[in-house]
Amino acid sequence: MPRMTFIERDGRRREVDAPLGLSVLEIAHKHGVDIEGACEGSLACSTCHVIVDPSWFTKLAAPTEDEEDMLDLAFDLQETSRLGCQLIMTEALDGLVVKLPAGTRNAGG
Repeated sequence: MPRMTFIERDGRRREVDAPLGLSVLEIAHKHGVDIEGACEGSLACSTCHVIVDPSWFTKLAAPTEDEEDMLDLAFDLQETSRLGCQLIMTEALDGLVVKLPAGTRNAGG
């Protein structure tokens, strides 16, 4: 099974099983990682914002226009920011590393 690493807000690294076909948001929730995902992956908020390790960023599919619009609302936006609900685990992403931002901003409510 693929694995991925979350770098938590306090800097701790947590390597977890990352089942194929699940989003980074779903994987986080499965392992108790502190990502909100207020809209449950419907692209209506930015609370699942993650910062992708630069070595992995170019391996990801480009974000959709809808994802980019939501990212504009994210707190602590970085050059390699993505929404966890839009990153789907594949064999090619085995080893993916993402960092949790300093905080979140829920523009929807």
